[in-house]
Amino acid sequence: MTASLDAVVPAEQAPTRVTIRGTAKTRHSFSVPRSLRRAAGPVGLVLLWFLTSATGLLPESVLASPVDVIKQAVELTRNGELPSAIAASGRRAAIGFLIGASVALTLSLLAGLFRLGEDVIDSSMGMFRAIPWVGLIPLFIVWFGIEETPKIALVALGVTYPLYFNIYGGIRSTDAQLVEAARMMGLGRLGLIKYVILPSALPGALVGLRYALSTAWLALVFAEQINADAGLGYLMSNAQQYFRTDVIVLCLVVYALLGLACDFAVRILSRRLLTWRANFEGEA
Repeated sequence: MTASLDAVVPAEQAPTRVTIRGTAKTRHSFSVPRSLRRAAGPVGLVLLWFLTSATGLLPESVLASPVDVIKQAVELTRNGELPSAIAASGRRAAIGFLIGASVALTLSLLAGLFRLGEDVIDSSMGMFRAIPWVGLIPLFIVWFGIEETPKIALVALGVTYPLYFNIYGGIRSTDAQLVEAARMMGLGRLGLIKYVILPSALPGALVGLRYALSTAWLALVFAEQINADAGLGYLMSNAQQYFRTDVIVLCLVVYALLGLACDFAVRILSRRLLTWRANFEGEA
């Protein structure tokens, strides 16, 4: 006689089922879609912001209402200022990110794959990381002037550190037994790097990519305060002079949406590249 599953698994660990004439059926309970749950927090904050503005608890001199921000977004979009500002900021962020990512990838591969590279590079990167990159703005102005170069350099510097340390950590966290097994199967150095080490470092690299993209937009906020004549930072600087909190909030919202779009793209990329890896997705 075969023992049933319910007799083996404790009651508190067994899934809730209904047995009808020997057929097990799972009870389906109603649950809110995850997309709605994710949107609940931001929507709730906007509603709270609207209510406090409408009732006068939050004066317009302190923070403009969501309605005023939306009106300003429509107006700036209509006259072309907002699209041109987004294009200018996006160009700076893209160029700075590509430069910083290239430097971080090169240094992390040298430090992660070779002991000599680690000895030469890693300690220096740890030292430079302790220096606030925002504090380097005056030095960048002395070196590069006040045109586009210091803005792009600041973004590149902000991107380099999170990418470097996450890729380097991912390479060095590769299971040594897996490496040894690959060597016993006859894989050479290039095959070992391609089929074992780099796939093992990929999850860490994607985490670093998310941090780097968010840091790129954060660095851009500071970078565009350097004598900018275009971009979201330029709009914010002008709005600050005239106490236009609606324009300031609008620019901050655009920064946040751009960062959210980048984060969403990395999430999709992670799902496609890490299909081979079983992840814990939290309790239901």
